[in-house]
Amino acid sequence: MSAIECRNLRKDYVRGEEVIQTLQDVDIDIEAGSFVALMGPSGSGKTTLLNLLAGIDRPTGGTIEIGGQDIGDLNRNGLAAWRSTHVGYIFQLYNLVPVLTAYENVELPLLLHRITAAERHERVADALSLVGLADRHEHYPRQLSGGQEQRVAIARAIVTRPTLILADEPTGDLDRASAANVMDLLVRLNREFGQTIVMVTHDPSTAARAGRTVHLDKGKIVDEPEHAHGHAHDHGEHRK
Repeated sequence: MSAIECRNLRKDYVRGEEVIQTLQDVDIDIEAGSFVALMGPSGSGKTTLLNLLAGIDRPTGGTIEIGGQDIGDLNRNGLAAWRSTHVGYIFQLYNLVPVLTAYENVELPLLLHRITAAERHERVADALSLVGLADRHEHYPRQLSGGQEQRVAIARAIVTRPTLILADEPTGDLDRASAANVMDLLVRLNREFGQTIVMVTHDPSTAARAGRTVHLDKGKIVDEPEHAHGHAHDHGEHRK
């Protein structure tokens, strides 16, 4: 079953008199429970595609269906409500609120959901425990390492139990050891919890941890091998 179906997806930006085609007629299916890396040179449309999948941006043309919902049919409020339930977004630079503790940062998206305080507490505790930061609830971002900040950001992305995790260069600002920890965590979320993950990266070794790599160039999908449509866990045995 496809979690994501994009057809003839186009995104143009207008700069003065010029129309810049960032994405051109992109067709892509992403299976539920798969882990897909988007690669390509700077300006190839990777982050644009991620933002369209998140409903942060709207396409110029074409359709995006996620979990059977054509998100182009939603108005602005509908899209915001859909996003808060279905999408967990992980940013390269963490985007944590500096005046909030790790616990409060993770709790933030749940404040939009109609759940009890007790359930909210349980979900935040579970998410922080899952990312290995159960002992850091009361720490502020400035008291954490970059790798720990990114793990708080991942906890925040998963606390709503989203359908889809979108990650924009999640290891781009981290040292090698922290990057490996973050990738171990994303692979675990995919394999053990069945999370569908789409990740933008420039780094081939990071992309290699995903189950499938999609290459973009000049707004189009290029040279995607047919056999690359597997799930991350299909390839787990080969990546020790």
